Amino acid sequence: MTITPCSSIRIVLTISSIWSVQLCAALFVHPTRSYPVSNRVKTSILAERSTDNNKEDHAFCTIDEVSVYQITNRYVKDSNRRKILSLLPAAPFLAFRQSASAQLAVDAPPQQINTGQKVAAASRLLCADLEEENRIAIFERVAPSVVYIDTFAEKRDVFSTNVMEVPIGSGSGYIWDSEGHIVTNFHVVQEAKSAQVAILTASSAVSGNALLSKQTGGGSSMDDPVNAINPFTSVRPGALGSVGSTALNGFTRNVYKARVIGVDPTKDIAVLKVDAPINELRPIEVGTSQGLRVGQGSLAIGNPFGLDHTLTTGVISGLGREVKSPTGRPISNVIQTDAAINPGNSGGPLLDSSGRMIGMATAIYSPSGASAGVGFAIPADTVQYVVTMLIENGQIIRPLLGVSILDSKQARQALGITKGVLILEVKPGTPAFKAGLRGIRRSDSGIIEIGDIITAIEGSQITKEEDLFKAVEQFEPGDVVTVTVNRPQVEVDSEGNPEIRLKELIFSVKLIASDDSTFLQK
Repeated sequence: MTITPCSSIRIVLTISSIWSVQLCAALFVHPTRSYPVSNRVKTSILAERSTDNNKEDHAFCTIDEVSVYQITNRYVKDSNRRKILSLLPAAPFLAFRQSASAQLAVDAPPQQINTGQKVAAASRLLCADLEEENRIAIFERVAPSVVYIDTFAEKRDVFSTNVMEVPIGSGSGYIWDSEGHIVTNFHVVQEAKSAQVAILTASSAVSGNALLSKQTGGGSSMDDPVNAINPFTSVRPGALGSVGSTALNGFTRNVYKARVIGVDPTKDIAVLKVDAPINELRPIEVGTSQGLRVGQGSLAIGNPFGLDHTLTTGVISGLGREVKSPTGRPISNVIQTDAAINPGNSGGPLLDSSGRMIGMATAIYSPSGASAGVGFAIPADTVQYVVTMLIENGQIIRPLLGVSILDSKQARQALGITKGVLILEVKPGTPAFKAGLRGIRRSDSGIIEIGDIITAIEGSQITKEEDLFKAVEQFEPGDVVTVTVNRPQVEVDSEGNPEIRLKELIFSVKLIASDDSTFLQK
């Protein structure tokens, strides 16, 4: 039985309104006619037809493109929504479009239709919206830049004199540059004697003997105890790049021995290096932590609980937070996010919605030890400054006052000092010593005299040691700063009784560098 346009219209009359009838008639009379659509739908069409070089044709979309969107595009909410949805009654007759076109539009020029591209675009729309597509694209682009780190310690065998490596933990990291530098947290490698880094490598870059040499540490044999790869890994089955993995096809997981280039415990940052071919390294795109706003999207990629390359999403929950480093010093301007961060995520990147690294996961706040929606990341600007200096110098050079201090909690409990930081010792030969600052000392009569109490640096009030560290880090080695102290002095009151009073004094002190030999002398 042949269905003609007229009979089709009669069937439509039984199931749709008069407006739908007219639209269906237009469908058969004008099979290539274009209909205007909203800007949001137009944007989606542009995204799916990115290979089309003719930008002017994107102002309208053909009826079969509209039919794809009116079924699959769930977020059309503008003024054209009603018109697009009214095409639904015409959906059963779209199958007869080509035959009708042959009868009623014989003179129409043939169209070049990439059927495979349209089917692929429709299938993508059926399973994901644009936000999901963007998230998937970011993961597939950034995942090869994220590495899996296994750490080991040396332990002597109980039944022999042999020293063997035993696993002590794992963490995350990311490829910094094409020279093989890997950035992670200091606490990931703090107690490790050695470390191994697993990198995702495009399968096209791996072949034959090259793969075998990489699995044994860049060409070294297993007889070499220094560069030999430990067969142990804490990664769970199904890791990306391994046999049986269904995610991120086209990549192979290769393991390298890593060595430490430099560490900065006060910022919880460490730089490792692996000897991997340049074509196997995909450095991460480093963004900036300046201009971040609370509420913008964030993504974290890491290896929690041995589950490699885990993607979690959230938002930036807060800015300017402060957490303690492994040395007890504060890390300032920390980013807070509710993207799930768990043990094993440490050292992994925190990304913005464009896939740029804006921070490095470092800590969580949780009563249980697992994610409670409060995670912290070291800002990208701090990471970039520290990593650049570690690569160039192997260490961080910071300004120092040249004094040792007493923990503020101990000073409060033992001596009742509630404001300021007590100086325990002033290193001889330092500018602070020459300026006249004093530490705790014993007088000629055998009485212990309390040292100076630092209350301000360049006008910034000092209440505890964290305030002192933050104030000094604002300057460079060699800068001269004003130090305000309270010095305890014994005075005699009107009745002739001795009493201790605090006298405020101000000193000009030149800051020294953390690698200054004068400061390091005994």
